[in-house]
Amino acid sequence: MRNEKGDHSMNRSVSKGLGRAGLAALAAALTSTLLGTTVSAAAPAGAVARPGAERGCPVVYFDLGETLVHTAGDGSIGYLPGAASYLRALRARHIRVGLITNVPPSWGRTDAERAARLKTEVDAAWRGSAPFAWQDFGDRILTPRTEAERKPAPVLWQRAKADSGRCRLVYQAETADEVKVAASLGYVPYQVGQVHRPSFLPVGLIELLDRRSSG
Repeated sequence: MRNEKGDHSMNRSVSKGLGRAGLAALAAALTSTLLGTTVSAAAPAGAVARPGAERGCPVVYFDLGETLVHTAGDGSIGYLPGAASYLRALRARHIRVGLITNVPPSWGRTDAERAARLKTEVDAAWRGSAPFAWQDFGDRILTPRTEAERKPAPVLWQRAKADSGRCRLVYQAETADEVKVAASLGYVPYQVGQVHRPSFLPVGLIELLDRRSSG
């Protein structure tokens, strides 16, 4: 079980306690020691993403299960530790978020229909006082249209990239294979749930993506 209090402290120190130079230094450190080889595949050493590949306006995409939410043995679903506060932090900084998640293609003919079924299924099993923040994701919930599009096939990441213009994209998931595919397509990747790392990519580093593009 991850230490939520420790994660909050780490993210606060990154987002609030560091200046621009400190964030740049931390970005380089995370590239080499925290994000691992998957980030190196998407960015040169000392950078969080390939310079000039995209504009700022970062969009953070997530897997859903075991990344933002957990399904318990009794079938109930709830936020993973730190996930709700992380989404609130992104919302407060006006950073857009999306989901790239596998659901049965039979759940609908369109992403909107499949997303509606996904919301119904999750909400029916939800536990906790705060509901899942579906409103944060808008229409950025991408799901497979066929079995062949299910992750780790690259189609959903490609569709998300096409829908995001030239904005820089982040992908966070618990599965190494998915993170590697996202990195190969130019996303800034982050594997969640790893020991000795923040639970999620620190918000300050995501903000730095915007500043590196506009600076």
